Formats: sequence, C-alpha cells, structure tokens
Amino acid sequence: MNNNTNGSGNCINEILSVILVLQENACPDNCLDSCDRPMLGGGPSCLICNTRPVMLYTCGGNGVPWSMPTSKDVQTNCEGQPSGTNCSTVFRVEKIEGNCCTFRVLEENTDTSSLNPYVSTNSFFTMDCGCLCAIRCLNDCYVDCVC
Repeated sequence: MNNNTNGSGNCINEILSVILVLQENACPDNCLDSCDRPMLGGGPSCLICNTRPVMLYTCGGNGVPWSMPTSKDVQTNCEGQPSGTNCSTVFRVEKIEGNCCTFRVLEENTDTSSLNPYVSTNSFFTMDCGCLCAIRCLNDCYVDCVC
C-alpha cells in the first residue's frame, strides 16, 4: 500500500491529475492508447470526448473493481455488486486536492439509440489515492451534463 500522503510520487494520483486536465480541455485528437495519453480522443461514435472513464482497484480489493451507488440512496450497498444493480464500477475524475480525488459515478446508458456509452449521475465520492493500487482506463467518450 502506498503510504505517501503528500500527493507527490503517487503514480495513480499523477495519472488521475493528467486525466482531469485532459477532461477540462477536452481535445478531439488522439495519440498513444494509454491512461496518460496526452489528449482525449474521438472515436467512430464520438466526435468530441469530454471524459476518460476509469475503473478503480483498491489495495485490499482482491482484483475486484471498486463499486459505488448510482444514486444518493443510503440504503444501496454496492459491496460485491456488479454494475447495473444500482451500482457502477465506472467513474469520471471531477476534482483532485492533494492525494484525494473526487469521482462522479457513471452509469451505463440504457438508451440503445445513443452513441454515448455512459450517462452522468449525481452520485460522487472522494477517495484517498493511497488506497488505490490500480486504475483501468476505458475508451474516451462523451458524457452529457458533466461540464
């Protein structure tokens, strides 16, 4: 586990910081296909992307993606629940302060006529990046109502 609490030297925090800057600038060009590639890319179904969705893995999570509720309902327990059960494992970086990152929970888009794979929710959480051991970046996409 990374016990560094000052925000420097934490590779996951640094990558999340890059993703946040890219999302804020939302460029349509693409380059290398890695989490910290320098621009958000457009794809065949997306002219301009504003989000690099991520999945998070905690140090004690045994390889299971972190899951959070798609609503602010305090009765929802996402421990061990897959996406689509009022829980999601896909998030958008919203803010970084020191070693803490605030994420927006994204939900799979159920509108089959839409080209956008995710919809935004009003569910947020803040996580200490020292608790993360891995992130998985998904394809850049456009998410409505996030800017």
